[in-house]
Amino acid sequence: MIVRDIVVKNASGLQSKSAAIFIQKASNYKSSIWIAKGDRKANAKSLLGVLSLGIAQGAKLTVTIDGDDEMEAAAELEKYLYSETGENT
Repeated sequence: MIVRDIVVKNASGLQSKSAAIFIQKASNYKSSIWIAKGDRKANAKSLLGVLSLGIAQGAKLTVTIDGDDEMEAAAELEKYLYSETGENT
């Protein structure tokens, strides 16, 4: 299991298009992937769940990944959340 704290740098946070891209990336992995903001937690493969967290630029998230491909998933999702534009990575 991998647990990482990440501050979102994307200017739009994880709203609409950037959230859809994040979910698409997360869905490519077999691992269970959860994101938490404060005391709220959502499945990273669920559009409704991710959008319900209201993740804006600068938000601190805890990403938890558990499964056979957790290392690869962690690397790709962390890179995406740390990118300035998000949509281009």
